[in-house]
Amino acid sequence: MSQKINDFSKWYVDTIQKADLMDYTPVRGCIAFKPDGYELWEHIQAEMDKRFKETGHRNAYFPMLIPESFFQKEKDHIEGFSPELPWVTEAAGEQLEERLALRPTSETMIGHLYSNWIKSYRDLPVLINQWANVFRWEKKTLPFIRTSEFLWQEGHTAHVDEEDARKETMQMLAIYKEVVEGLLAIPVYDGQKTPSERFAGAVDTFSIEAMMQDGKAVQAGTSHYLGTKFAEAFDIKYLNKENKHVHVHTTSWGTSTRLIGSVIMVHGDEQGLVLPPRIAPTQVVLIPVGPWKKNPKIMEKLDEIFAALKAKGIRVRLDDSDQSPGYKFNEWELKGVPVRIELGPRDLENEQGLMKARDEEEKVSVSLDSIVESIEKELATMQTRLFEKAKAFRANNSHTHIDTMEQLKQHLAQAEQNETIPGWILAGWCGDDVCEEKVKEETKFTTRNIPFNPPTTKHTCIHCGKEAAHTVWFARAY
Repeated sequence: MSQKINDFSKWYVDTIQKADLMDYTPVRGCIAFKPDGYELWEHIQAEMDKRFKETGHRNAYFPMLIPESFFQKEKDHIEGFSPELPWVTEAAGEQLEERLALRPTSETMIGHLYSNWIKSYRDLPVLINQWANVFRWEKKTLPFIRTSEFLWQEGHTAHVDEEDARKETMQMLAIYKEVVEGLLAIPVYDGQKTPSERFAGAVDTFSIEAMMQDGKAVQAGTSHYLGTKFAEAFDIKYLNKENKHVHVHTTSWGTSTRLIGSVIMVHGDEQGLVLPPRIAPTQVVLIPVGPWKKNPKIMEKLDEIFAALKAKGIRVRLDDSDQSPGYKFNEWELKGVPVRIELGPRDLENEQGLMKARDEEEKVSVSLDSIVESIEKELATMQTRLFEKAKAFRANNSHTHIDTMEQLKQHLAQAEQNETIPGWILAGWCGDDVCEEKVKEETKFTTRNIPFNPPTTKHTCIHCGKEAAHTVWFARAY
């Protein structure tokens, strides 16, 4: 795809629409998920949910409407979310006594309820996750990446002490990284957010950050250690083993449907959508070619392959529509289907079919006797290939040689002149919010996270030149 940054948003929206993943609605910033788009979320949901349950978490559901007074109890929280809150002020033709917010996140409602549910150390830990929709009234929207209403999961846990809560926080971040890299084939950098970028009301926020093909970052998941802030605000106390009432330590963590947008932006090409096999709604499409209607044996063979793939749990479609083969090839390419199998009279005669992987140029001949095994192998190979390709792209666009603002500005000017992407930079930061803000102001680069395992350590602050307290990834972001 063209690396011209100005073309990328148009390519992205065109790709989504041609793949038939979503549609716009009359409500600004709200989209309808079409079946293929929603199924992508279902696969993410299934993989996440399985891992949550394996680690002892259970699902629950909490109200969408949150009283305004709840937000006032945690000052940092309301300051962080108030600009984005839509409010319900009237119901059944009458003004409400108290405004109700459409939830931007559920810490306040859940905190209120946990104060009723938790009484003793025997009640802990509380390990609950919610699959829900949330609202943040965005001024600038982009389907899947940033919308006024979106789908997500939010975990909310309560623990006896800081050690247990912090262990939970890091466990969930590790699960996110595992799913995003393993299921979506998207490499991520894991690390800690700077104070200015952390979740409103958190003690510490940790994130996984992914690089898109335009060089921008997407925050792909976050996990927060909330300390006792929300416990104090909502009076969540328990009787400990020493017979004293003490506050619980809480966490929250979440991922959202912006992961769908990330998959599209990381793997797509000039032809459109490219889906990693593990998440694709349709993993294999079977297409008869040539004068197949005059040769019933072609459809008999394809039906046989279809049944064998189904039996293996592979998501397969058989396209026997009246459209021309060329039209079908193009349509399924636009939908990002990982593997296409073509079978015509000559192929049948030679006891072989043609296999085309979505991310490869050439078709390959495969024996009909072992075609199911060949397809299985190709799906696994393609999953790994897409991850390695994305990893190589990230490496090529992660810059570790930039140490001053002058060097960063030269780098940006050169990228603009050559119409290449600026990518990410690894730089030192002294820890002063002023330096962080100045970098953002002058270059639109924000801190993504302080990586746990940086490729190298930086010793001076990129802005002021003083000793660096942290080595940080900086990038422009969605």
